[in-house]
Amino acid sequence: MEHGTGDRQNRPMGQSAEFGQFLRIMRARMRPEGIDVALTAGTRRVPGMRREEIAHLAGVSTDYYTRLEQGRQMRPSQAVVDAVARALKLDATERAHMLDLLHNCAPSSKSPAPVQRVRPGLRQLLETVTHSPALVLGRRTDILARNRMASLLFTDFAELPVRERNLARWIILDPAAMELFRDWKAVAAETVAALRVDVGRHPNDPQTNQLVGELAVTSEQFRQWWAGHRVTTRSFGSLRLHHPTVGELELDFESLALPDDSDQILRIFSAKPGSPSEDALRLLSSWGHDAQAAPRKTLRAVETKTD
Repeated sequence: MEHGTGDRQNRPMGQSAEFGQFLRIMRARMRPEGIDVALTAGTRRVPGMRREEIAHLAGVSTDYYTRLEQGRQMRPSQAVVDAVARALKLDATERAHMLDLLHNCAPSSKSPAPVQRVRPGLRQLLETVTHSPALVLGRRTDILARNRMASLLFTDFAELPVRERNLARWIILDPAAMELFRDWKAVAAETVAALRVDVGRHPNDPQTNQLVGELAVTSEQFRQWWAGHRVTTRSFGSLRLHHPTVGELELDFESLALPDDSDQILRIFSAKPGSPSEDALRLLSSWGHDAQAAPRKTLRAVETKTD
């Protein structure tokens, strides 16, 4: 099983130091307690399982598993991949990420990924959602589109330079985001984990690498989260916010992958009916209308005075 060269039906899998690092971090997080394996003797200098213990659980030799962690150019069979995933107790997202690293991490001569565009019909749909903030997120958490309520709740991404219209960058670097999210550390760490998933899918994307480099240089916390190699994708959840205009909000969100581009996600935020947060969203919407109307009233007054 461990040589993995007999399964010619499997798609060839590349390998890199990134894949090996992922295996090492997943192994280090495991604790020997409760693991059904004969533990090796000797004092453990670091927490986590040893290579030979994971190799035993996966049914491969220690030498073979060591080569996997070293990121050598190998082509493990699907049976080996599945066995290692079970041994490391990977969840569905972690296993998918491991497969992404195997398939995508080898240097690619492919042309850059095409620019993502939002269909006009989807933009129209966003504008019809008048009382709930909604975003369309693309690769590397780029903000591809947003409705008026999203601009009022978060920030007007359209006013930012194009390269800064990115959710991860805004959450991690903008002080206003740190004030807005009451659980900022948890939100930021989860955003980094989602960015990790994207990097596994598109490791050769120059804009993604540029974004990761900028965040690593600018934010110590980002560097720590990135080194942890956590990966996650959430299709739903909740947020606790403190908005400077309308105060405390507790919002639910749903994230839907679009069928014609799986790298585009429609995310809609809502409040429970009859809750104070629903009232706060209505107040925010009303305030936004008033704020937009004020400049027009001022302009009309100036024009009348001039006339």
